Amino acid sequence: MPVELITIPCLSDNYAYLIHNDASGQTALVDVPEAAPIQAELDRRGWTLTDILLTHHHDDHVQGLDALRNDARVIGARADAHRLPRLDTEVAEGDTITVCDRAVTVMDVSGHTIGHIAFYMPDESLLFTADSLMAMGCGRLFEGTPAQMWDSLQRLRALPGDTTVCSGHEYTMTNARFALSLEPGNKAIISRHEATKTARENGRATVPSLLSLECETNPFLRADDPVLAKAIAMADAQPAEIFTEIRARRDRF
Repeated sequence: MPVELITIPCLSDNYAYLIHNDASGQTALVDVPEAAPIQAELDRRGWTLTDILLTHHHDDHVQGLDALRNDARVIGARADAHRLPRLDTEVAEGDTITVCDRAVTVMDVSGHTIGHIAFYMPDESLLFTADSLMAMGCGRLFEGTPAQMWDSLQRLRALPGDTTVCSGHEYTMTNARFALSLEPGNKAIISRHEATKTARENGRATVPSLLSLECETNPFLRADDPVLAKAIAMADAQPAEIFTEIRARRDRF
């Protein structure tokens, strides 16, 4: 049986994710923006947390931890342990751990922060990216360099297209408008912009999303696409330069 995935809106625009294995009774949580809505969902379903996975140290991803950790195992990046809440298990790039009776691969996706990690469950085609790869976007570079983020995104992009990308924020509408500003005639982006607009007008979340859709419509995954390069008048530039430029434009958008 596949695991069950529950997306929980938190704060003003954050998301947390519950993963539940009904056969084992285990339940994991990815990131803890705030405790109340997560605890309410756990209570409603009669689930008890066994694991809590943290992607990075920013408050809006960890600040609800103390109220929820109880006996749960808390997992986070070894490189970020000095500024994360107390960890029970420290992990790094390439490590494989077992969560909810499923293998989980740890990926270093530094860029938004140094030490930011993503969690990939290959058997379930689930990828938890928080503020690295987002729906139609990527995280602002608070600590890392554009080259680091571009490298991280290329490794995420290389995963199977049917992977479900569970990102950390509801930023898709703004990201869609930005993508259209780069390529106003791109039919795939126009279509996703309209779908996103409809979803938000009807109060629906726009995440998770499919990696194949991100590869088609997310400009930050397409810095090596000649069509995008031509659209922004950078046809002769290297992909890392194009990524740097579009990240700078997004920061000003």
